[in-house]
Amino acid sequence: MESILKNKSYKFAIRIVRLSQFLQAEKKEFILSKQILRSGTAVGALIREAEFGQSLPDFISKMSIALKEANETEYWLSILNDTDYLDSKLHNSLQIDCKELIAMLVSTVKTSKQKTKSEK
Repeated sequence: MESILKNKSYKFAIRIVRLSQFLQAEKKEFILSKQILRSGTAVGALIREAEFGQSLPDFISKMSIALKEANETEYWLSILNDTDYLDSKLHNSLQIDCKELIAMLVSTVKTSKQKTKSEK
């Protein structure tokens, strides 16, 4: 599960970098593009960081923050769509990827929390 999550978050980050480049070069949008670049690439970075967490609670904490960043990215995608910076095809494609990451992160955090309860 984690390697799928790691790969998916990496590919998503690449898409977000390209989106940010497009927004800046083609749409001359510099504020929202930086916001989505930060949150969208943070997801994968936090997942990578969690991989070598010092403990299960540390792992859960990093994955929970990754989940928050994914949720924030979904927010920026909606803003960009509703302000006509994205066409609906691109928005829908990115939103599907983002929602998949959110679902996987929710599952990972939930499962990990259950492990901590069973270890007590």
